[in-house]
Amino acid sequence: MPVSPDLVRLSPKVVLHDHLDGGLRPATVLELSREQGVTAPGATAEEVADWFFETADSGSLPKYLETFDVTVGLMQTPEALRRVAREYVEDMASDHVVYAETRWAPQQHTAGGLSMGEAVDAVQAGLDEGMAEVAELGRPVVIKQLLTAMRQLDPDPDFAELVTHRLRRGVVGVDLAGPEAGFGPERFLDLFDDVADAGGHVTIHAGEGDGLESIRAALNCGAERLGHGVRLVEDITSYGAGVLQLGEVTAEVLQAAIALEVCPSSNVQTGLCNDVRTHPVAVLWQAGLPVTISPDNRLMSRTSATRESTLTADALGWEVEDLHHVAVTAADAAFCDEKTREIVRERVDEGFAAL
Repeated sequence: MPVSPDLVRLSPKVVLHDHLDGGLRPATVLELSREQGVTAPGATAEEVADWFFETADSGSLPKYLETFDVTVGLMQTPEALRRVAREYVEDMASDHVVYAETRWAPQQHTAGGLSMGEAVDAVQAGLDEGMAEVAELGRPVVIKQLLTAMRQLDPDPDFAELVTHRLRRGVVGVDLAGPEAGFGPERFLDLFDDVADAGGHVTIHAGEGDGLESIRAALNCGAERLGHGVRLVEDITSYGAGVLQLGEVTAEVLQAAIALEVCPSSNVQTGLCNDVRTHPVAVLWQAGLPVTISPDNRLMSRTSATRESTLTADALGWEVEDLHHVAVTAADAAFCDEKTREIVRERVDEGFAAL
């Protein structure tokens, strides 16, 4: 029997793909705008929420990305970064998330005079405050940072040094994001190698705004997970009656157990498919690929981890065992240390046992 929305809400979740600057509360956008003397995209929190959703709901990835000009612009002070990070933890805990990796680009948060290191420290302070707060309330959650490089910018040796120096101090690895088409990951190979050599991890946005060659390039650059990766569906041939033939790239992803960070609602917004029921996740799931489900940008998509899981479960007819499988898959693909992974797995298993 398919799971109910209430059961999905109460189930423990592991979030691997969620942008810090894409998850601000509408009320926080409004308050930070007033504090900083800038015009908010709405007079009320509801109007702000509507503006972000409607602007992002364009069918275009570049248009979708334009909404970040507003949120990133508000996150240029240590106080703002600390607040947004603390509220991120609170929102994850309220959504029954037991582990999450929040990704953001420090290079975009220096306009107010902060160094990249100071920005990272402010975010970590907010995460630490939030984790302590929710633990006292009996809702423990582990949050790690993924530091994002923007593929449209030139590689920055200082950024690579920042990532490697912050590893095991709240940072677990690096992400590559930004406009995918025309901006291949190869230019950042030194960054990926430096992070991997230092014991960190690499995930690359691929197979969202560009196709199979983008995914192939990400794999060649050492991606351990694929941000979205859903256009692998272009490498899968269906012969009906559940018979699928995997192409070379998809077979490599499956053999290496490279997790897909699937974010259904944002893919609908950027024009990949018409709705979640026609989303490639159905074929990817049928092919046995390591599918995980994340919100991507909760503000822009007016969503949450619970909503994304509910939509996917409804579209695919998932049962409790499937939800559990996805959470375990995400825990296994998390970039945390093994001790933390064991804690996360235990909380996932205990949470599902209690449902």
